[in-house]
Amino acid sequence: MNQMMKTQGKVPLIKAIPLGFQHLFAMFGATVLVPILVSQALNDAGMSSPLTPSLALLAAGLGTLLFHFITKGKVPAYLGSSFAFITPIIVAATKFGYKAALGGCIAAGFIYVIFSTIVKMTGTGFIDRFLPPIVIGPVIMTIGLGLAPVAVGMAKSNIPVAFFTLAVTIVISRFAKGFLKVIPILIGIISGYLFAIVYPFIQSALGMEPTTLIDLGKITAAPWFAFPKLVHPTFNISAIIIIAPIALVTVVEHLGDVLVLSKVTKENFVKEPGLHRTLLGDGLATALSGFIGGPPNTTYGENVGVIAMTKVYKTYVVTVAACLAITLSCVNKLSVLISTIPPGVMGGITILLFGMIASTGMRTLIDAHTNLEDTRNLIIASTILVLGIGGMAIEMGPITLQGMGLATITGIILNMVLPKDKESNLEKDSILETD
Repeated sequence: MNQMMKTQGKVPLIKAIPLGFQHLFAMFGATVLVPILVSQALNDAGMSSPLTPSLALLAAGLGTLLFHFITKGKVPAYLGSSFAFITPIIVAATKFGYKAALGGCIAAGFIYVIFSTIVKMTGTGFIDRFLPPIVIGPVIMTIGLGLAPVAVGMAKSNIPVAFFTLAVTIVISRFAKGFLKVIPILIGIISGYLFAIVYPFIQSALGMEPTTLIDLGKITAAPWFAFPKLVHPTFNISAIIIIAPIALVTVVEHLGDVLVLSKVTKENFVKEPGLHRTLLGDGLATALSGFIGGPPNTTYGENVGVIAMTKVYKTYVVTVAACLAITLSCVNKLSVLISTIPPGVMGGITILLFGMIASTGMRTLIDAHTNLEDTRNLIIASTILVLGIGGMAIEMGPITLQGMGLATITGIILNMVLPKDKESNLEKDSILETD
C-alpha cells in the first residue's frame, strides 16, 4: 500500500484560509502584472485589450485546481501568469488580434502535453539533448532584455514615481525579513501607488503645476462584484508559430520549479506523481487559460518560497489559495483599482523585474559552468541573443517565425549540428544537473 506523502491531507479551514492568503499575496503582484503590461502595450498600439487582472486571477485559480487534480493532490505548486509569453502575445495580438494570440497560448499548452507524453515513454534524456544550458540560458536572457524597452517606456511617463517604486522594491527585496521578503513586487506596487496619489501635492509644495495621476472616482463608481468577461480564442497558424515555441523554454522552467519544490518538501515529485503528470497539469492549465481568455500559466517560484518559509507542505493550503483567487477575481472594484495603477509605477517595478529575468538566464550559464571561450558556445549564444532581442522575422508562406520563437528554434538547430570541442567542453550537459 502506498504511503501518504506529507503534502497530502487537509488542514483545518480556520488555519488553511490565512495560510492560503499568504500564497495569494505572494503570487498576486506577478500574476496581475502580466495583464497590465499586455494591456498597456496594446493600448499604446491603438488597440483595446480584453485581458484584465480579474481574468488572469480566474485563469490562475482554475489552472491551479486543474493541476492539483492531475497530480493527484501531491504537488503543492501554484500556477500564475507567465512572463515568458508577454512579448510574443503582444506581437501576435498586434498583428492578428488578441483572440488569435489566445490560440497560440493554447498551442503552447499542448506542447507541454507532448513533452509529458515523451517523458512518460522515454524519460528526460531528450530534454538534455535538445535544450542544454547553452540554449536555455541565452533564450531566457532575451525574454528579459527584449522587454527592456517596455519597462523604460513606462518609467519615462513619470520618472520620480518610477524611481520611488523601484527604490522601495529593491529595499524590500534586499533587506526585508520573513514573509515581506516574499512579496517585494506587491509592496512596491502599493508603495508606488500611494506615492502617485500624493505626488500632485508634492508638486504643489514645490511650486510646480500639479499632475493628477490616478482617477479615484473610477473606483468609487465601479460596482463591487462582476464575473470576469471571458474571451474565446481563434486559431491562426502564424500567431501559433510566434507564441507556441516559447513553451520549449517554460518547460525547463517548470522542471526547475519541480526540482526545487522536491528539495523543499523532501519528496521526489519527479518519481511520484511523476514529471509527466506535472508537465501535463501545467500544459492543460495553460490551455484552459487560453480557452477562457487568460495568459499562459506557469509554476511560481514565489509560492515555493512561501512553502520553504512556513514549512507548511500541504497541497490543500495551495488549493484554498486558488479558490481565494477565483473569489477575488469576481471583486470588480479590485479590477478597476488595478487598472488605475499609473504606468510610472509599473515602469519602476519592471525595470528590476525584467532585469532579473535576464540575469536568471545568465545564472543558468554560470551554474552549468558554460565555457564561453569555446567558439561553438559563443556562436550559439550570440545568435540566440541577437535574433531574440532584435525581433527578426522570417516569413515562410502563411507561417512567420519571429523573435524568441525564431531564436529558440535556431539555437536548438545550432546545438544539434555544431560539433563539440571535447577538450574545452567543461560544462554540464543537462539543465537538470545540480552540484
